[in-house]
Amino acid sequence: MAEMGLRERKKRQMYQDVSDTAVRLFLERGFDAVSVAEVAAAAGISKPTLFRYFPAKEDLVLHRIADHETEAARVVAGAAEPLEALRRDFLDGLERCDPVTGLNDHPAVLAFHRLLYGTPALAARVYGYLERSEAALAEALGGGLDARLAAGQITAVRRILALENWRRIAAGEGVEQVRPDAVRAAERAFDRLAAGLPDLHSDETR
Repeated sequence: MAEMGLRERKKRQMYQDVSDTAVRLFLERGFDAVSVAEVAAAAGISKPTLFRYFPAKEDLVLHRIADHETEAARVVAGAAEPLEALRRDFLDGLERCDPVTGLNDHPAVLAFHRLLYGTPALAARVYGYLERSEAALAEALGGGLDARLAAGQITAVRRILALENWRRIAAGEGVEQVRPDAVRAAERAFDRLAAGLPDLHSDETR
């Protein structure tokens, strides 16, 4: 078991190292200007080995956010009030400047977001990420059509809130300038979700 744990850690580190190398090159020269062969050479591995870890070039970048794909599902797992749990999670993210909320002005985070949303091939792959995140949330909410409809609304709200925060930060506004509006927008958005999804929310929790 210990040996399996070591192999798994090494595998995870390989994923991280190759992804970091790729993102660095993409930020320096542009996603389309860097070939997979160049990434492999810079990472010290063969091209076939790279493709065993990352089936597509875009996956080299999306690896950075892969851990967040099931975040909403993890938040609601076992929660008596799923929507309230998601509200608290998003507000906590704003408080700690979690990049997933869009409220982060660290240069490296801004550069990564510009790469992600400014590259058509990557932006297109983000939709696949959102679909999988939505499906995982729907499953955590119990499955079925009602759960899928709720998950779709929740995923859209979280995405739009984060994109609005990122848009303002990218335009030059500071975190502390944006934060009060971001909190109010999140509260308002989740209030509207609560009104439309009463099965996931109880007024007693507010």
